[in-house]
Amino acid sequence: MQMEHWTGIGILVGMTLTSLLIDILMHYHPTTRRIMHRLVGKMLRPHEVTAEVFRLTGASWVLIAATLTFLLFPKVISTTAFTVLIVSDTAAALIGRRFGKRRFFDKTLVGTTFFVLTAIGVTAVYQTIFDAGQWFLVSGVVASLVCGVVEAASIRLKLDDNISIPCSFALTMLAMNWLGQHINMSSFLH
Repeated sequence: MQMEHWTGIGILVGMTLTSLLIDILMHYHPTTRRIMHRLVGKMLRPHEVTAEVFRLTGASWVLIAATLTFLLFPKVISTTAFTVLIVSDTAAALIGRRFGKRRFFDKTLVGTTFFVLTAIGVTAVYQTIFDAGQWFLVSGVVASLVCGVVEAASIRLKLDDNISIPCSFALTMLAMNWLGQHINMSSFLH
């Protein structure tokens, strides 16, 4: 069963607004902060639980990213870009923290390498699912490389990687689709 696009966007907007409200209440309402710390405190990062500075939690950033990605980009790109965020960012964090020694911008070289490889894998899976053609895969390899660098430099760029990853991937895919049309490749936006 497929969900109608605007119904999905409406659900994402509702979830995003709810998460933002919880973040605001956690910061400004001590009772909410105590309840949330008991419920999910172990999953929050130190900068997300501080009462001194208001910061959004990772959950809010992910929901903002999902809403923007699915609102602004075509389905084949938004689905791929958001999956790259979930799969590749997780792989990079797990592998980079465990095995990373050599730095690459703000992250580790091994983490970034795993990010790029899993992003290419995600692209290959969606190439098959969407029957998107070879140019989609070529574009996905380029987008994975660009996105890997953006993710590795996200701290110095002062960007939350939950936003920078899907946006950089999606924008690169759009640019590659445009380039492909100018060199007589079939568009993968269908």
